Amino acid sequence: MTRRIVTLAAAALALTTLVACSSSSTKKKNTDKPTALVNITARFQPVRVWSTTLGKSEPKLRLGLAPEIDANRVYGAGPHGEVVALDLATGRRVWEKQLKLALSGGPGAGNGLVLVCSSGGTVVALNAADGAERWRTELNSELLAAPVITSDLAVVRTVDGKLYGLEAADGKQRWVTDQQVPRLTLRGTSRPVVSGELVYSGFDNGRLMAVTLAGGTTAWDIAVGQPRGSSELQRLIDVDSPASLDGDDIFAVAFQGHAVRLARDSGREIWAHEISSYRGLAADSLGVYVSTADGHVVRLDRASGAERWRQKALERRSLTAPALQGNSVVVADYQGIIHWLSMDDGAFLARAKASARITSAPQVAGDLVVVQTDKGAIEAWRAPAK
Repeated sequence: MTRRIVTLAAAALALTTLVACSSSSTKKKNTDKPTALVNITARFQPVRVWSTTLGKSEPKLRLGLAPEIDANRVYGAGPHGEVVALDLATGRRVWEKQLKLALSGGPGAGNGLVLVCSSGGTVVALNAADGAERWRTELNSELLAAPVITSDLAVVRTVDGKLYGLEAADGKQRWVTDQQVPRLTLRGTSRPVVSGELVYSGFDNGRLMAVTLAGGTTAWDIAVGQPRGSSELQRLIDVDSPASLDGDDIFAVAFQGHAVRLARDSGREIWAHEISSYRGLAADSLGVYVSTADGHVVRLDRASGAERWRQKALERRSLTAPALQGNSVVVADYQGIIHWLSMDDGAFLARAKASARITSAPQVAGDLVVVQTDKGAIEAWRAPAK
């Protein structure tokens, strides 16, 4: 079966053409234009603490490269093979490694390892202390998401619909499981997440699956939305963002599907709310926060899934997935602007301007927000954590 991958921009344009024909080309042009930012009264002023660059880089395709925070380090990777370990507080380079690979996913860090992935299907494990290479494994499929690492296993998701469990010690395959891949999908894959004895991953057919870490057997498998419409574009239903775990619940969202709250152990659906997102969501004890496909930020009630507020002022600005910092929801956009929104009502609290476009989700450590731009810079911004 031939598989086609479409970029998010191409899919959005085609879908717009399918669902609505404007009576005026000027009107269509204005409708598709990102919303201009309006002035806000900032409640605080974020400060850039440090910045470093991984070399000249402006990838034409969406890659799964994003900073990873582990303890007091930030690990980063660039598309031309550079991997770095940075001091979280100062941005000082602890070590750097140059791999002769076109990197497309990672890093993933934990338990003394740093893993990066290539567009050619290579997974490389480095020693977290000094960057020395520990092992590499060939999986023969592009990788667009960072691996997740447990005490004895590295779990990796490939674009051909497979989820691998690799031995952390040497990279050998322990198990593999998969889902059917539709003929047409968005470019991107869901990063696996681990809790207890299970690993969870979304797939391009709109399903979220939980498998056992020990053997890769399926614990449960549910649809986050059902394909609708007559065309392949209208039936896109990818789960391209990582699920969010909080307490006994797991939350996930699909493009042109639903946001769902499920029982973590059984997959039992507690609620489903119709919404479309390819960037993702975040959850806390009170709410579920979603960056929608059209650039809205929405808070859903954790208990019921009902919509509590919707911030529309960032429409069509290609938002990242949200991150939670204290009482703020943090998102970044296509101009590299980082926005802090109030969890209570979605009002703007502050903004900061990074050096270039940001597509990967911000990472939060206390009062620091760490972002990676599409031109290869990693920046840390300080903002009040409460």
